[in-house]
Amino acid sequence: MSSDFPRSPRVMKGGLVAYQLPELTPTIIVYQYNPDEVQRQLRLRGGGGGGRGDSNRVNGPPEETLSFTLDIDAADQLEVPSENAITVRNGLHPVIAALEGLLYPPYPLVIANEALAIAGTAFIQGEQAPMVLLVWGPRRVLPVQIDSLSIREQAFDQQLNPIRVQVEMSASVQTYRDLDITNPGYWVYMSSFTQKEVMATLNTFGNRTGIQGLLPL
Repeated sequence: MSSDFPRSPRVMKGGLVAYQLPELTPTIIVYQYNPDEVQRQLRLRGGGGGGRGDSNRVNGPPEETLSFTLDIDAADQLEVPSENAITVRNGLHPVIAALEGLLYPPYPLVIANEALAIAGTAFIQGEQAPMVLLVWGPRRVLPVQIDSLSIREQAFDQQLNPIRVQVEMSASVQTYRDLDITNPGYWVYMSSFTQKEVMATLNTFGNRTGIQGLLPL
């Protein structure tokens, strides 16, 4: 949809990128509309022990959870049916399936394991959900694990395909404590960690003079 203000800055779209390792061809889900807000919760990983001098000890980076709501609407696509045949036939089922797929193990592996189980094979491969990267601007690209999706289908076409959907999503940031060093997500997190340090050094917000005068150290 074109902007009413042609000189207004172009807003970058957020999204999710999923890799079913070791394959490096991603599934990319671009937000149709960026969420109005992102709620972030950081919780300290205490180091335990409880001895004197241990009060500030931590067991790695904090546990971080992000929650946000996505609004998806097929109205624009349905206005031009000749250019959007997939949406006309399926509504928003494809994007819903892509979002739900972030919590599922790969289908071919599931079928292979079921066949092995029926054949009585003792060895079955581990089933893992995709590695997901949350892309929220150039300064926030994080490996995450999707914890939950709450999908509200709000409108339907004549074939009962959903055409307006609201998705509430919760995701946990995967850190160097959660990922093996051979996992690409490990290096994505370390890059983000480095960038956070750089951003902290740029903090000049507010007048520090009054506080600095009170410091005992």
